[in-house]
Amino acid sequence: MIARAYRWELRKLAAQKRAYVGLGAVLVAPLVLVAALQVQPPSPADTGLTFFVRSADASGFGVPLVLLLFASLWLFPLLAALVAGDIVACEDHNRTLKTILTRSAGRGTIFTAKVAAAFTYVVTALVMLTATGTLVGGLRSGLGPLPTFTTVVSAREAALLVVASVVVYAFPVLALTAIGVLLSTVARNSAAAVVGTLMVALGMQLTQIIPGLDRPGVQGWLLTPQLYAWITLFRRPLDRAPLEHAAWISLLYGVVALVIGWVHFIRRDVAG
Repeated sequence: MIARAYRWELRKLAAQKRAYVGLGAVLVAPLVLVAALQVQPPSPADTGLTFFVRSADASGFGVPLVLLLFASLWLFPLLAALVAGDIVACEDHNRTLKTILTRSAGRGTIFTAKVAAAFTYVVTALVMLTATGTLVGGLRSGLGPLPTFTTVVSAREAALLVVASVVVYAFPVLALTAIGVLLSTVARNSAAAVVGTLMVALGMQLTQIIPGLDRPGVQGWLLTPQLYAWITLFRRPLDRAPLEHAAWISLLYGVVALVIGWVHFIRRDVAG
C-alpha cells in the first residue's frame, strides 16, 4: 500500500514544473563553476573557501566539493523548500486532500509516501549535482589525485571522499526537507510553507554573524552549520566527532519535525 502511494506521489512530483526547474539548476551549476574556473583560475595565494576552488582546479574531484559549499548557502535549502513545502499544502490549494484521505490508504500511509517522495527528490538532485560536477570537472582537469588540507590523496581515495561527503551532507539537507514537510502540513499554504522553510534555513545561517549567537555552544545545536560537517573528512587525522554530531543533530530535527507533522496530518479535519 505504501509503495503504491509512493509511486503516485512521485508521479505528482513529475508533473510539476518546479521539480524540473530544481533539477535543471543542479545540472547547470557545475557548468557555470567550471566555466568560471576556465575564465579565472584561482590564485595560489587565495585562502579560506577557495582552498576547495584550488582543489577543483587541480582535480575534477574537487568540483562537486565546491558545489556542496555553495549549495549549502542557497541551492539545497531552496530545493528542500520548493518541494517539501508544497508536498502537502498543494493538496489544500487544489482541494484534493479530502479526496485522497477518503481512499483505502490510511493517513499514515499517505503521509509516509509524501515524505518518501520529497526525500527521493532531494537525494536525486544531490546525486545529479555530484555526478555532473565530477563529470565536467574530470573533462576539464582530469580525475587525478586530490589535494586536501593535510596531504594529497589518490584518485580512488578522492572518489570515496566525495561519496562520503555527499552522504554526510545529505543528513542535514533531509532534516531541512522534513521541516518543509512539517510547515507544508501545518500551514496549509504552499507559499507560506516554502517561505517558512527558507526563513528557517537562512535564519540559522545568519546566526553565524550575530554576536552572541556565533558561539560554538549555540551553533552546535543549529541545523544549517551541520551542512559543512563533511569538510572534516579532508583533514588528517580524521576527527569523527563533528560527523557524529552532525548526524544526531540532523536526526533530532528531522524526527521531531516528522512526528509533529504526522500527528497533525492524521488528526486534521478536512470535512467540508
